[in-house]
Amino acid sequence: MTLSAAVLSFAVVAMALTVTPGLDTALVLRAALTRSRRVATATAGGIVAGLFVWGAAAAVGVSALLTASEPAYDVLRYAGAAYLVGFGVRLLVRALRPGPAGVGAEGLAGSSAWRAARTGLTTNLLNPKVGVFYAALLPQFLPAGSDPLLVGLLLAGVHAGLSVVWFALLVGLASVLGRWLRRPATVRAVDGVTGATLVGFGVRLATSAR
Repeated sequence: MTLSAAVLSFAVVAMALTVTPGLDTALVLRAALTRSRRVATATAGGIVAGLFVWGAAAAVGVSALLTASEPAYDVLRYAGAAYLVGFGVRLLVRALRPGPAGVGAEGLAGSSAWRAARTGLTTNLLNPKVGVFYAALLPQFLPAGSDPLLVGLLLAGVHAGLSVVWFALLVGLASVLGRWLRRPATVRAVDGVTGATLVGFGVRLATSAR
């Protein structure tokens, strides 16, 4: 397989993964709908940074431990599940709490861009499914004789680029509807739906097999 063929083939797989509704999409969409474009962009940036970490880890064989070692996988799985459930419960409490809610309320682990980026990165790195995806698939797209780390980062960059385009579309759509969607009642509704979604993801992650 040539490098160009590897990149194109991986792009097809990565595109399918990117547009499939999941945790990353839920986090970015919530930030865009209830906070601001800046916070949503920072959240997306943290998620994209996590892709490069997983890409490098898969290229050098580190994330293969998640596939080969049941205890290592379980530790990361339960840590990620606890994080998601805790995050989701906080959103549910905020949605049910009486009083004003709006853009000025505490957002994704805080309203600052840095905290939003940290949340995106942490969520991505604590999701073992992403690690297993990279560990299982990325080595298949490494041309013979190539530098695994450089090509791994290149493929992660392809995935990151697709994710940036996808997140930009989500943020742009949310910005068009932002004024209506940031009303207190709507913010509570979005927080409640997102919180329930995160709790569901966490429970499924804790109870699911590889």
